Amino acid sequence: MHNRISIVLLVALATTFLGELKMNPLGGDSFRFSLGTAAFFFGIIWFPSVPPLIIGLVVGWFIVLFRTTLDMFVLGSSWNQQFFLHLPAAAFYFIFAFVLTVTNIRARLDSPIQGGLIGAFGELAGNYGELLFRCVLGESYSLGWRSFLILALFALLRSFFVIGMYNMLMVRQLRAVGMEQQNRMERLLLINTNLYEEGIWLRKSMVHIEEITRDSYELYRRLIQQVKRGHLDKESANLALTVAQEVHEVKKDCQRILAGLSKIIRQEELTPRTPLSEIVSLVVRANSQYAEMLGKKIRFSSHVDLDLATNRVYGLLSILNNLVANSVEAIEREGHIAIETALINEHVEFLVCDDGPGIQEEDRNLIFQPGFTTKYDTQGNPSTGIGLSHVSHIVSTFAGHLLMERTDGRTMFRVRIPTANLLGKESEHEAAILYH
Repeated sequence: MHNRISIVLLVALATTFLGELKMNPLGGDSFRFSLGTAAFFFGIIWFPSVPPLIIGLVVGWFIVLFRTTLDMFVLGSSWNQQFFLHLPAAAFYFIFAFVLTVTNIRARLDSPIQGGLIGAFGELAGNYGELLFRCVLGESYSLGWRSFLILALFALLRSFFVIGMYNMLMVRQLRAVGMEQQNRMERLLLINTNLYEEGIWLRKSMVHIEEITRDSYELYRRLIQQVKRGHLDKESANLALTVAQEVHEVKKDCQRILAGLSKIIRQEELTPRTPLSEIVSLVVRANSQYAEMLGKKIRFSSHVDLDLATNRVYGLLSILNNLVANSVEAIEREGHIAIETALINEHVEFLVCDDGPGIQEEDRNLIFQPGFTTKYDTQGNPSTGIGLSHVSHIVSTFAGHLLMERTDGRTMFRVRIPTANLLGKESEHEAAILYH
């Protein structure tokens, strides 16, 4: 309720003050053309929460009282004289609002031409209503064809000006909403990609947990044999059994977490296909922000020479994002990173190049091993060393190949994935690796 009152007062004030920017095309001082009419029309179509008739009644009486008071003090005339002089203006705004209500203007704004014509007709009807009211009160106005053409011309100009401004602002608003929604979807996509990566590592950890559980039970059985022979006290065997049981509980917790992650990851099958160009653009935007956060000046370029879409978004995004992030971290201060795609012998090739310091010859056979790293932070702490091994693992789930080359002072990572594996859903082999 409070919001509606504020809207009505805002429209009334805007209409009143803009109404003082006036001209009198038909002669006389009481009937005027002004920008107030445009403000009134715009307020009705921009604020759909308030009925047009309420706006028309409030604005009409507000303008009558304002103009009467203003002229009474400025001209020194009586209240009654000025009140009846400006009273017909209230008829204009009421008739205008009535026409917009009957024609349901707010439901017809999708058609700018139709909305503009309705607005012009409403203004024309309001003008004639005001002129007739003034003639009844004794004022003299010509209502011939010349007057009609002047009124119609001004009505059309102001109406389509308002409709044009309304559509311009709506397009701008929709673009802003669209950009916000796109940014939100990109953030969610990156979050899901991180969950995809965590699901892979959690699955690998569960394999190790299962092995530890089996070894723990085997140790317990051997200790029991030693207890039976009297070579060991039973407390040691019970301790081994307790460890095995605790590890088993950890395994069950991991299974529950993995089940939740799997539900999110498997939603990828329900998502529409995403063009490779959009995936590459998302990687570039995300890593541009990452480079800025690290205080590095890195120029990114991309070239996608394929009109191809895939629903294997999370895996592919994880591969490219890790490779490009690795390049960002490798560049010391300034550099260039390029991403290219091409179709080669029924394979899609992704090429990530950077002009960083590169990798030593003796280290190139080790870079895909878990834990191996050549990057250290400012305090001398090594990175985790799992990025490239993680990329290599995901590429293998696509039945693809990952190669590293160093030519002309540039480090290049080539990822080749069979086109059929990008176009189709996840293979049974990948599902077995990730979820079973």
